[in-house]
Amino acid sequence: MIRKSIGLLAGMLVTVAVYAAGAQLRTDHPDNYTVRRGDTLWSISARFLSKPWLWPEIWQANPQVRNPHLIYPGDVLDLSFVNGGPSLRLEPTAHREGEAIPAVPLDKLKPFLKDTRVVDPDEVKHAPYVMGFEEAGLTGTPGRNIYVRNLNAQPGQRWAIVRPTHVFRTYGGDESQQSDEMAANVADSDVATQETPWNEEWATDLGNVTPNHTFRGKTLAMEVAVIGEAEVLRGGDPSTLLLLNSLMEIRAGDRLMPIDDNPYDPFYYPHPPKSLPDNGRVIAYAQERLNQVGPYDVVVLSVGSKDGVDNGTTFSLWQPGEKVPDDVAHSSWTRYDHKFVKLPDEYVGHVMIFRTFDRVSYGLVMDGLKPVQKGARIRTPE
Repeated sequence: MIRKSIGLLAGMLVTVAVYAAGAQLRTDHPDNYTVRRGDTLWSISARFLSKPWLWPEIWQANPQVRNPHLIYPGDVLDLSFVNGGPSLRLEPTAHREGEAIPAVPLDKLKPFLKDTRVVDPDEVKHAPYVMGFEEAGLTGTPGRNIYVRNLNAQPGQRWAIVRPTHVFRTYGGDESQQSDEMAANVADSDVATQETPWNEEWATDLGNVTPNHTFRGKTLAMEVAVIGEAEVLRGGDPSTLLLLNSLMEIRAGDRLMPIDDNPYDPFYYPHPPKSLPDNGRVIAYAQERLNQVGPYDVVVLSVGSKDGVDNGTTFSLWQPGEKVPDDVAHSSWTRYDHKFVKLPDEYVGHVMIFRTFDRVSYGLVMDGLKPVQKGARIRTPE
């Protein structure tokens, strides 16, 4: 059990006891480390701990220290032994430069914190939509009027303009209703190459969106990108709105949703899951052109707040083992006579959740031994 204690000396020196049984110090840990620009609490902790997601156990603040993220470039971390046990001491610099070191690289997360949402597809389908533009234009640009149908709003209200981008589905269907034997009959590599079937009516209604290469299965949610903001000038049907700003030209069929004034939490405290959700998988990548991803890439997981997942929840990722023929036990000339054996799952890395929705979460791959592929399973980090 980790004993959490911290002492504040002259308002500048913080010392925290760390016991190997809990924090598990790395055998090759350095005696000291000077914090550099570009470091994160995760990367720093990885130099001392075999489980870097346990950094809150080290920088556990007392009531006098409100923010445990207050580690700056130039600060020195010194690992020493007090009374036979290891302790980690932080020696701040006299003149701090720049901003405090974040828990994770926030620049990798910003597009998914403010400009992206995950909602129920029905919410998108029935949302108010852009149907026309000032002077019969084909698209909308900032400073000009747009016309919106089915909008119940008062003059002066502002609305976000969104465009559907991805449909997220469970991996290979609702596997919770399948037996292990049935699921084993379909190779994971076969399932992972299937595209989600797309309803043409939906494609027309939602701006000719094509789905990303997600998996067959039950629909979980739809991702939309916030591409602009508009203010209501006059109510009615259609309503008249002034387009205030946009990341791209606004098209007929783009949807309107309320502005989210508090889209994300800027601080993250890595921690193991309270309980492991059933059949959690990597179901999509942030950059769909990639075939596999690695550290500091964003992935989408098929678990969310309704599964007990919150910001900072850290999982290990395991790639399902492939099915290969046992040529030793079955030496038949024909491939179909071979007995196929499923190889063990392989550990590939860690992922930390940084934004959650009901049934879907965005996670940042923190480290890895191998590339992360779609279909990778989540487990409790070890």
